[in-house]
Amino acid sequence: MNEPTNAELDQALNVRAPALYRLGQYYAGEQPLAYLSPDARKAIGQRFDRIAVNLPRLAVSAIAERLRVAGFTDADGKRDPALWAAWVRSDLDQTSPSAHREALAVGESAAIVWARPDGKASVSIESGRQVAVYRDAGTHEVLAAVKRWTELRPDGTEGATRWVVYRPDRIEHLIGDGAQITAARVLKVVDNPLLAVPVVPLTNADRPLDTFGVSEFADLIPVVDAINKLTADMLTASEFGARPRRWATGLELAEEPRTDDDGNPVLDEDGEPVMDVLNPVGDNDRMMVNEAAEGKFGQLPGADLSGYQTAVDVLLQQASAVSGLPGHYLGLNTTVPASADAIRAAEAALTARAEARQAVFGRAWEQVGRLILAVEHGGEVTDYSPRVQWADPATRSAAQEADAVVKLHAAGIISTTEARTRLGIDNPDLGPTQAPAAGPTPATDSANVTEEAAA
Repeated sequence: MNEPTNAELDQALNVRAPALYRLGQYYAGEQPLAYLSPDARKAIGQRFDRIAVNLPRLAVSAIAERLRVAGFTDADGKRDPALWAAWVRSDLDQTSPSAHREALAVGESAAIVWARPDGKASVSIESGRQVAVYRDAGTHEVLAAVKRWTELRPDGTEGATRWVVYRPDRIEHLIGDGAQITAARVLKVVDNPLLAVPVVPLTNADRPLDTFGVSEFADLIPVVDAINKLTADMLTASEFGARPRRWATGLELAEEPRTDDDGNPVLDEDGEPVMDVLNPVGDNDRMMVNEAAEGKFGQLPGADLSGYQTAVDVLLQQASAVSGLPGHYLGLNTTVPASADAIRAAEAALTARAEARQAVFGRAWEQVGRLILAVEHGGEVTDYSPRVQWADPATRSAAQEADAVVKLHAAGIISTTEARTRLGIDNPDLGPTQAPAAGPTPATDSANVTEEAAA
């Protein structure tokens, strides 16, 4: 296959820019209101044009917080402490969640692996707005990639545009004053000893042809637009009709001449001054006086807003069905507190989605692991076969987790080290760390189980 040109790589960023900008608006809750008639927009004015129920961010966060890389194993299934040390040294234990969020939000993020001056690996997390990759149509292997960004001057204005083009044999650094890579000049070209593109895309794809990934909240967008529209309608009704209106009979209405901007009276077709009728009782007046003996005061009922709540609840149920978000995430709670088992059952769909994303992103992190090992230990990238290990995405109480771990340890299925790791205990001085349990175990004493779980 022919190698893509720099212009083709740069164009890939331009093609996706509008879609990524729109998704970014929805993720930030800054999308414009939809489904509004011109009259409704006029009534709302500029007061509600940014109102948004930010379910897209919730849908992304609910899955991203369940995606936690717990470690790596080698080809023999043994833990790889060297790779995990490099992972932590590159701050990926802290920055990998942002890669997951970006990929879930806009469809794709990326990790770039390179070497530091001391020979250790360095990994940076990149946005799909700045990085694009070119894949082989047959093998889906990354053949080239580009990163583009604009420098900011100290005063906040935009400066030069920079590009870094990644290829299997070389890395090209370019700079230009405009947005066209064809007019940029080459700063330097660095040999790539890895013989592989050091850019790994994290693509949120469910189908083989989802080349650029799909946003996790793509199906939520029309539902969110409808919820925002109903919320705007409710606030508009609250502004104009929810507050009870007062009425009175027998009051003498006040009049004053209408004037223009210069203070001159406005005249009608007959040359007479136009008079404006004024309410003799101000909205903020605490006392109303009526001198007419037959005068009366009254109050009109305020608008009933319960219909809006019913409509919003229907749409929230649709959002739950589409996104897998449980009802207690969306405020659809009942008056009876849910038990722990009921919460786990309600989150089953969300947990399944997180497990599916683990499978999708796991391949990318394993490729990152290969590149890290190749940078730090030499050899070809294909010489290494790390396997990523994920933390359990399901919600469990501390007691349930401790009970399950103790039973697995008692049966000799997991070692003490693995048991401590699952319980979040990292203190090798507390006892033996390798051998599986034999003979009497903490499972025979409930007090020991509690003590172990609390350690």
